[in-house]
Amino acid sequence: MSEHQLSDLREKLDEINLKLLALLNERASIAKEIGEVKKKQGINKFDPEREQKMLEVLTKENKGPFSDETISYLFKQIFKASLDLQQSDQKEALLVSRKKKNSDTVIDLGGTRVGTGRPHVIAGPCAVESEEQVFAVARALKAQGIEIMRGGAFKPRTSPYDFQGLGLEGLKILRKAADEFGLKVISEIVNPADIEVAGEYIDVIQIGARNMQNFELLKAAGSVNTPVLLKRGLSATLEEFLFAAEYIMSRGNDQVMLCERGIRTYEKWTRNTLDISAVPILKNESHLPVFVDITHSTGRRDILLPCAKAALAAGADGIMLEVHPNPAVALSDAKQQIDIPSFDHFMGELRASGLFEQSKTAPTGV
Repeated sequence: MSEHQLSDLREKLDEINLKLLALLNERASIAKEIGEVKKKQGINKFDPEREQKMLEVLTKENKGPFSDETISYLFKQIFKASLDLQQSDQKEALLVSRKKKNSDTVIDLGGTRVGTGRPHVIAGPCAVESEEQVFAVARALKAQGIEIMRGGAFKPRTSPYDFQGLGLEGLKILRKAADEFGLKVISEIVNPADIEVAGEYIDVIQIGARNMQNFELLKAAGSVNTPVLLKRGLSATLEEFLFAAEYIMSRGNDQVMLCERGIRTYEKWTRNTLDISAVPILKNESHLPVFVDITHSTGRRDILLPCAKAALAAGADGIMLEVHPNPAVALSDAKQQIDIPSFDHFMGELRASGLFEQSKTAPTGV
């Protein structure tokens, strides 16, 4: 073959490449339109039957020199790219997406602002057991300049025979202690019917890991104005986590905070596996505040401090941990809660690291 012939053939290939490019982009535009139609009709974007029929037609019409297997492979890549394009458009349209809102969401809890860049510590007992217990913890939090107290009134437990919480009475105790010491209070709600009444007693509704995909609960939380802290499910991908947050925001409540609390893996030396990479990923993909629950993710008192430092260094807006006046007699999670002297030491070490700024609300001599 002469140099001139080779040059001519290459020119033809270049022309065909440009034609293929134009056709691929035209196909992609139509695929995007189809994706919009499917979205409006609530149809799943991936249609395996339609894909199989297209492949059957293509291989039937194939005259070579490519084999049918090669044609199937090439068009499967085109189909996948088209589906990715449809799904990327959907992700960009999500209310939780940073592409939808570039600035960070700041949530104002009556003067306590979350998401400003100054991290917060949320601390308190796993479960509300008595007024005396909650007041002791609230007093310790106030002395440390902590502004947000957690406490479980409704406790979804693995065993139906374990302590299930004090319910509404627990919420009343939390509110009383919070008012006494000037704190904001967060507590988990497990029943959609309790969402509205919870707003009378707590400042933040927590939706726990086991309820991350309780869609009726998410919808109920989205229908009120009370801020929500949503925990990542035990086996949830980050995409599933953000879609759960989208359920809340799609109902009108845009005051959502995300909480990484560890995922279930094969590791046995911690209660769960803390996915620290989730923090920067969630901060990149979403504009919502991100917390890390260092108690439930580790289940170990001895590594709470380094995990807290790691979370804040990774960009978390705050951490959450469990504190109890006497963990040995706690009615739930006794082995992983820390006592008040240990909490005081923890806070001292955290401040010494330079990763946690002292609250600007000064303690009032409690």
